[in-house]
Amino acid sequence: MRTLIFGMNASLDGYVAAPGDDLGWSAPSDELFGWWLEREQMIGTFLYGRRLWETMSVWSTGDQQPGATPAQVAFARNWRDTPKVVFSSTLDEVDGARLVTGDAIAEVTRLKAGDGAPMRVGGRTLAAAVMRAGLVDEYEVVTHPVLLGGGAPHFGALDGWVDLDLLETRTFPGGVVLTRYATRR
Repeated sequence: MRTLIFGMNASLDGYVAAPGDDLGWSAPSDELFGWWLEREQMIGTFLYGRRLWETMSVWSTGDQQPGATPAQVAFARNWRDTPKVVFSSTLDEVDGARLVTGDAIAEVTRLKAGDGAPMRVGGRTLAAAVMRAGLVDEYEVVTHPVLLGGGAPHFGALDGWVDLDLLETRTFPGGVVLTRYATRR
């Protein structure tokens, strides 16, 4: 069975995007970007909702951008080469990924039951559904020292609590803190 990881940047007050989908507050330091790159290189499949897919699609040519750092080039190449599944009921096609328009939970359950490298789920709406279904094995929360006061919440409503075990903590420049947890089964 494959491990399913949900990891995102979050503000201290629990938002993944400020009002208007502003992500400017979450620009990573070089060290944090390197950590994300390292984590993404171990992922075998990315699972995206539509909005995050559209945001992440900039990486399809990120290695060809003027001034791209070596880490950005490596991130872009890894992102482009890693299999991706996009879950959307509004898109007709996606370049460089497989589109699923049907039951997301059934498809994630099927993918998780197979063998292979860990998968990462991203996208607030998709992740919330997968969390409610009890499919997430690990949570990576990268908390930035900012209070947004509103926006898109990091976690959606759950049907009950989920007990977690702390796996790792780490501090990055600028007061950014990683906490990584495993779902207690």
